[in-house]
Amino acid sequence: MIEQIKGGLVVSCQALDYEPLHSSFIMSKLALAAMEGGAVGIRANSKEDIIAIKQEVSLPVIGIVKRDYQDSEVFITATKKEIGELLESGCEMIAMDCTKRSRPNGETLAELVAYCREHNPSVQLMADISTLDEAILAQELGFDCVSTTLHGYTPYTSTTKLYDNDFEFLKSVLREVDLPVIAEGNVMTPEMYNRCLELGAVSAVVGGAITRPKEITARFVQAAQK
Repeated sequence: MIEQIKGGLVVSCQALDYEPLHSSFIMSKLALAAMEGGAVGIRANSKEDIIAIKQEVSLPVIGIVKRDYQDSEVFITATKKEIGELLESGCEMIAMDCTKRSRPNGETLAELVAYCREHNPSVQLMADISTLDEAILAQELGFDCVSTTLHGYTPYTSTTKLYDNDFEFLKSVLREVDLPVIAEGNVMTPEMYNRCLELGAVSAVVGGAITRPKEITARFVQAAQK
């Protein structure tokens, strides 16, 4: 899948159950619109959404399952349960939280990687990281690529954003790891997307700026109020 998305745009089509667009049918149509607009891949949440999307478009899919657990802050593809669902979905790549936080049920990241490789070695693995150390760990564990998805979203990175200082965090990951690096996290404009590719990211994932009309509307309203 990495070769398929190289140099192109991956569009994240996700809506949680409390959001207005929550529907596998709607997500499949968002994916279709993204494909017709030139996207080279889709990132999607849940087995049901991925199956619907793959019936609608021919693009490769990065699959995740977001699920809350009481004993852990990790919620992106946190356990073998979520891995199993994604393996059944037919997605070409599975993304999972690769932060230093403890996982539910005492499961470890190494166990999840081994589980994926054992059950379907053809599915590629993406590590959603928030720090450089986590990117290095992902490389050691045998992930196929890393994504900056969680930078700014963990307690120990919450004061920074991916785009700070001309994407300095992205630059540091590109310098220090040999894996393909995918930029993700508040990439809000075509100019920011293009800059990520200029710096050496193999691709960039954009979600909120394209597929979340509630948040897009709020930005316009807030801008007028200022």
